[in-house]
Amino acid sequence: MIGGLKIDIVDIKLPEGCNIIFGITHFIKTVEDVYEAIVNSVPGAKFGLAFAEASGPCLIRHEGTDEELRRLAAETLLRIGCGHTFLIIMRNMYPINVMEKIKLVPEVCTILAATANPLQVIVVETEQGRGVMAVIDGYKSKGIEDEKDIEERRKFLRRIGYKF
Repeated sequence: MIGGLKIDIVDIKLPEGCNIIFGITHFIKTVEDVYEAIVNSVPGAKFGLAFAEASGPCLIRHEGTDEELRRLAAETLLRIGCGHTFLIIMRNMYPINVMEKIKLVPEVCTILAATANPLQVIVVETEQGRGVMAVIDGYKSKGIEDEKDIEERRKFLRRIGYKF
Protein backbone atom coordinates (compact mmCIF):
# COMPACT_ATOMS: atom_id res chain seq x y z
CA MET A 1 0.00 0.00 0.00
CA ILE A 2 1.46 3.37 -1.05
CA GLY A 3 -0.34 6.53 0.16
CA GLY A 4 -3.72 4.81 0.17
CA LEU A 5 -3.04 3.08 -3.15
CA LYS A 6 -3.00 -0.68 -3.39
CA ILE A 7 -1.10 -2.17 -6.33
CA ASP A 8 -2.08 -5.57 -7.69
CA ILE A 9 -0.61 -7.77 -10.44
CA VAL A 10 -3.21 -9.80 -12.34
CA ASP A 11 -1.73 -12.69 -14.33
CA ILE A 12 -3.59 -13.56 -17.51
CA LYS A 13 -3.27 -17.20 -18.54
CA LEU A 14 -4.47 -18.03 -22.04
CA PRO A 15 -5.55 -21.42 -23.34
CA GLU A 16 -3.15 -23.01 -25.83
CA GLY A 17 -3.45 -21.46 -29.28
CA CYS A 18 -5.28 -18.33 -28.12
CA ASN A 19 -4.54 -14.62 -28.42
CA ILE A 20 -5.86 -11.68 -26.44
CA ILE A 21 -6.67 -8.04 -27.06
CA PHE A 22 -7.00 -5.88 -23.94
CA GLY A 23 -7.90 -2.22 -23.91
CA ILE A 24 -9.79 0.76 -22.57
CA THR A 25 -13.20 1.75 -23.81
CA HIS A 26 -16.33 3.52 -22.63
CA PHE A 27 -20.05 2.87 -22.92
CA ILE A 28 -22.15 -0.29 -22.76
CA LYS A 29 -22.52 -0.36 -26.57
CA THR A 30 -18.89 -1.55 -26.76
CA VAL A 31 -19.88 -5.21 -26.43
CA GLU A 32 -22.13 -5.25 -29.48
CA ASP A 33 -20.00 -2.95 -31.63
CA VAL A 34 -16.74 -4.86 -31.01
CA TYR A 35 -18.59 -8.16 -31.60
CA GLU A 36 -19.78 -6.86 -34.99
CA ALA A 37 -16.30 -5.56 -35.88
CA ILE A 38 -14.82 -9.02 -35.30
CA VAL A 39 -17.45 -11.12 -37.09
CA ASN A 40 -17.43 -8.71 -40.05
CA SER A 41 -13.62 -9.01 -40.29
CA VAL A 42 -13.14 -12.76 -39.83
CA PRO A 43 -15.99 -15.02 -40.96
CA GLY A 44 -16.35 -17.93 -38.55
CA ALA A 45 -14.29 -16.17 -35.87
CA LYS A 46 -14.06 -18.01 -32.54
CA PHE A 47 -13.83 -15.56 -29.65
CA GLY A 48 -15.14 -14.36 -26.32
CA LEU A 49 -15.51 -10.68 -25.49
CA ALA A 50 -16.08 -8.90 -22.18
CA PHE A 51 -16.60 -5.27 -21.16
CA ALA A 52 -16.43 -3.90 -17.60
CA GLU A 53 -18.95 -1.21 -16.74
CA ALA A 54 -17.66 1.66 -14.59
CA SER A 55 -20.99 2.98 -13.27
CA GLY A 56 -24.52 1.81 -12.53
CA PRO A 57 -24.57 -1.92 -11.81
CA CYS A 58 -20.83 -2.23 -12.76
CA LEU A 59 -21.36 -5.58 -14.43
CA ILE A 60 -19.11 -7.51 -16.78
CA ARG A 61 -21.02 -7.53 -20.08
CA HIS A 62 -20.07 -10.34 -22.46
CA GLU A 63 -20.66 -11.76 -25.94
CA GLY A 64 -18.90 -14.16 -28.27
CA THR A 65 -19.12 -17.04 -30.67
CA ASP A 66 -17.37 -19.58 -28.43
CA GLU A 67 -18.92 -20.24 -25.00
CA GLU A 68 -15.64 -21.33 -23.36
CA LEU A 69 -13.82 -18.20 -24.55
CA ARG A 70 -16.79 -15.99 -23.67
CA ARG A 71 -16.85 -17.34 -20.10
CA LEU A 72 -13.06 -17.05 -19.79
CA ALA A 73 -13.06 -13.45 -21.05
CA ALA A 74 -15.77 -12.46 -18.54
CA GLU A 75 -14.08 -14.23 -15.61
CA THR A 76 -10.68 -12.76 -16.49
CA LEU A 77 -12.03 -9.23 -16.78
CA LEU A 78 -13.79 -9.63 -13.43
CA ARG A 79 -10.43 -10.58 -11.86
CA ILE A 80 -8.82 -7.48 -13.40
CA GLY A 81 -11.72 -5.48 -11.98
CA CYS A 82 -11.09 -2.18 -13.78
CA GLY A 83 -14.04 -0.23 -15.15
CA HIS A 84 -14.25 0.69 -18.81
CA THR A 85 -11.86 -2.03 -19.93
CA PHE A 86 -12.50 -4.72 -22.52
CA LEU A 87 -10.95 -8.07 -23.25
CA ILE A 88 -11.15 -10.34 -26.29
CA ILE A 89 -9.84 -13.91 -26.24
CA MET A 90 -9.64 -15.45 -29.71
CA ARG A 91 -8.79 -18.84 -31.15
CA ASN A 92 -7.61 -19.74 -34.69
CA MET A 93 -7.14 -16.09 -35.57
CA TYR A 94 -4.72 -13.31 -34.67
CA PRO A 95 -5.15 -9.75 -33.36
CA ILE A 96 -3.71 -8.43 -36.63
CA ASN A 97 -6.84 -9.80 -38.36
CA VAL A 98 -9.16 -7.46 -36.39
CA MET A 99 -7.08 -4.62 -34.92
CA GLU A 100 -7.93 -1.97 -37.50
CA LYS A 101 -11.68 -2.64 -37.23
CA ILE A 102 -11.55 -2.59 -33.42
CA LYS A 103 -9.63 0.70 -33.45
CA LEU A 104 -12.44 2.17 -35.57
CA VAL A 105 -15.14 1.29 -33.00
CA PRO A 106 -16.16 4.72 -31.60
CA GLU A 107 -16.20 3.53 -27.98
CA VAL A 108 -12.64 2.12 -28.04
CA CYS A 109 -10.16 4.56 -26.49
CA THR A 110 -6.95 2.56 -26.66
CA ILE A 111 -5.55 -0.94 -27.00
CA LEU A 112 -3.06 -1.83 -24.29
CA ALA A 113 -2.05 -5.30 -25.47
CA ALA A 114 -2.59 -7.66 -28.40
CA THR A 115 -0.65 -10.85 -27.78
CA ALA A 116 -0.37 -14.59 -27.32
CA ASN A 117 2.35 -14.03 -24.69
CA PRO A 118 1.83 -14.35 -20.96
CA LEU A 119 0.31 -11.03 -19.86
CA GLN A 120 0.30 -9.24 -16.54
CA VAL A 121 -2.00 -6.31 -15.84
CA ILE A 122 -0.67 -3.92 -13.20
CA VAL A 123 -3.70 -2.51 -11.38
CA VAL A 124 -3.88 0.33 -8.89
CA GLU A 125 -6.77 0.44 -6.41
CA THR A 126 -8.14 3.42 -4.49
CA GLU A 127 -11.24 3.84 -2.35
CA GLN A 128 -13.20 4.67 -5.52
CA GLY A 129 -12.16 1.74 -7.68
CA ARG A 130 -9.44 0.16 -9.77
CA GLY A 131 -7.52 1.32 -12.84
CA VAL A 132 -4.94 -0.11 -15.22
CA MET A 133 -1.51 1.28 -14.51
CA ALA A 134 0.43 -0.78 -17.10
CA VAL A 135 0.63 -4.12 -18.84
CA ILE A 136 3.58 -6.46 -19.06
CA ASP A 137 3.46 -8.35 -22.36
CA GLY A 138 5.80 -11.33 -22.50
CA TYR A 139 9.38 -11.26 -21.28
CA LYS A 140 12.32 -8.87 -20.93
CA SER A 141 14.38 -8.29 -24.11
CA LYS A 142 17.55 -10.41 -24.30
CA GLY A 143 19.52 -8.60 -27.00
CA ILE A 144 19.52 -7.00 -30.44
CA GLU A 145 18.93 -9.05 -33.59
CA ASP A 146 21.91 -9.76 -35.82
CA GLU A 147 21.95 -10.44 -39.58
CA LYS A 148 21.00 -14.11 -39.07
CA ASP A 149 18.04 -13.08 -36.89
CA ILE A 150 16.93 -10.54 -39.51
CA GLU A 151 17.01 -13.22 -42.21
CA GLU A 152 15.01 -15.64 -40.00
CA ARG A 153 12.40 -12.93 -39.21
CA ARG A 154 11.92 -12.16 -42.89
CA LYS A 155 11.60 -15.86 -43.80
CA PHE A 156 9.11 -16.44 -40.98
CA LEU A 157 6.83 -13.60 -42.12
CA ARG A 158 6.78 -15.00 -45.65
CA ARG A 159 6.25 -18.58 -44.47
CA ILE A 160 3.12 -17.59 -42.52
CA GLY A 161 1.77 -15.49 -45.40
CA TYR A 162 2.12 -11.96 -44.02
CA LYS A 163 4.74 -10.89 -46.59
CA PHE A 164 5.35 -11.90 -50.20
